[in-house]
Amino acid sequence: MLPDADALPELLLDLAVPHEDINDLVAGRRRVTGDPGARRLLEECVEELFREPEETGRTPDLAALLGAVPAELTGLFAVYVFVAAAPHTLARHRERGIPPEVSRRTLADLGRQMAAHRRRHGTTGVLSRRWLVRHFRGELYQLGRLQFERARLGQRTAPVLAAAGLAAIPGSACLNLHIPDFHGPLTPSACDRSLTWAREFFAVHFPEERPVAALCHSWLLDPQLKRYLPADSNIVRFQERFRTVREDAEPADTEPVQFVFGDPDLPVAELPARTSVERAVGDHLRAGGHWYIGRGWFPFPAELSG
Repeated sequence: MLPDADALPELLLDLAVPHEDINDLVAGRRRVTGDPGARRLLEECVEELFREPEETGRTPDLAALLGAVPAELTGLFAVYVFVAAAPHTLARHRERGIPPEVSRRTLADLGRQMAAHRRRHGTTGVLSRRWLVRHFRGELYQLGRLQFERARLGQRTAPVLAAAGLAAIPGSACLNLHIPDFHGPLTPSACDRSLTWAREFFAVHFPEERPVAALCHSWLLDPQLKRYLPADSNIVRFQERFRTVREDAEPADTEPVQFVFGDPDLPVAELPARTSVERAVGDHLRAGGHWYIGRGWFPFPAELSG
């Protein structure tokens, strides 16, 4: 299920795996292919990932299986699972006519999550393993600056959209919009290009789904950010694309700390203040405030910001 030792580095590079991790992954390959138990565990993980037909609303959780990984392969094994899954993913993409460059950039999120793991822990590993299941099952695609996940409206969100005039019921197709890290500024022009691309992409490759709205759940939609950032900042202009679904009452203070500084457990008193966003996150928490997940939506196909 894994490429041989000569081919593995090329595939790892295609998946944007950090260069400093490649030698360890190639060396560790023998410990998987030479151990019947490890080989079977790898097969079980890939089988679980693709157990159900392609659909939205189901995200397999590999945690239980990965909990059985031998100690000497901790940090490496999840990478092997996604490497072994990649041919199946690409076959699904080809069936849908997904362009190879979209496949490559989408699956390169493996490398992004490995870079985030090294940023936080200083070791080889995958930071958000369950998150990547969406990419490898064909449920999420990177289209320029933004990522778009095929999804369905829930019981609480659908009535809000219906009240605004959309033909929305629970189970209606929608898109969850995500903002990947390590990808430059969140400029209005970059977002417009992504949305233009998404309108064409989903109409061509998933014509049966017809998403009615794009949704985003993120601390970047917390309206309190407007107290700290100028009106023409990229984040504020991004917020202005959305209408509110509902407001969360539960604080989510670790979310901005994780995404801005790389580690949700950093002491608030020690948070750097090198940029306007860093100052906003840290100053607000140090003053005793809290951050919340904003939940927004806009009709899809979307009107661009102009």
